Amino acid sequence: MRTDEAAEAQRVWRPEGALDVAGTLGVLRFGPRDPAYRRTPDGALWRCSRTPGGLGTLRVAGTPTEVEARAWGPGADWLLDRLPALLGAEDDPSGFDHCGNALLREAHRRNPGLRIGRTGLVMESLVPAVLGQRVTVGEAHDAWRTLLLQHGAPAPGPAPAGMRIIPSARDWAVIPSWEWHRAGVDGKRSAAVVRAARLAARLEQASVLPTPEATALLTAVPGIGVWTAAETLQRSNGDADAVTVGDLHLPNTVGWALAGRERSDDAVMLELLEPYRGHRHRVCRLLRAARLRAPRHAPRYAPIDYRGI
Repeated sequence: MRTDEAAEAQRVWRPEGALDVAGTLGVLRFGPRDPAYRRTPDGALWRCSRTPGGLGTLRVAGTPTEVEARAWGPGADWLLDRLPALLGAEDDPSGFDHCGNALLREAHRRNPGLRIGRTGLVMESLVPAVLGQRVTVGEAHDAWRTLLLQHGAPAPGPAPAGMRIIPSARDWAVIPSWEWHRAGVDGKRSAAVVRAARLAARLEQASVLPTPEATALLTAVPGIGVWTAAETLQRSNGDADAVTVGDLHLPNTVGWALAGRERSDDAVMLELLEPYRGHRHRVCRLLRAARLRAPRHAPRYAPIDYRGI
């Protein structure tokens, strides 16, 4: 573990096959102003994380055939050791078949380097997933940004100004109720984060468990359901098959792309995704990358300002 936060560690990695660095890492950004993720004008991607080795900042840049990474802080070596996994080296799309669907075939053709990466870190994906429960995307993003700016730790090294690392499990657990309120987070979501924080050491073990066991471990915590677990494991475990059940828009997107249906529910979505088992999340990622959406007929969900309640 490095003790000098200014000391820089480096690694060059040459992936096998195509790699879209921005497309692969982009799913880890929680909103356009995420304090833990930044893209700088030179095209480099910056992430900062709370790793088992300590706080760390990672800068990733390069080409589809060669990636240059630099890292700073006590967690630098941990981040660089796991760089290939983060960029999808453990992802195996070889068994993926578009099953004759023209939209999916074209999405796959246009995104050959899109991989499912694995962070190996549960809490940094679990907390934003909890914040995203039953609220608009903008509300969740604003809450995440507010909480990290107020309670997160500064990113070590020459990270872009304003980058922050998620609070420790202890710090999540002791955020006062009025601070959650000011961030626009209601009592149910804040309570779920606090419960998860108190079990953080145990929940982090989900990153090395098979999906059924990992899902059972996470959903045993009150306030964490299958939607939140799937959103977490897609990122922490690089699970290419974890389906986000219970999402407001995803069933309609899948139904529209795979069957031309304007309205679908979870049951229909799962039925349509069954031929792609093993790659069901990959299908959803490809549809997202292609920006495919079903026509909307229902009114948009109106944000609720919990700060005024």
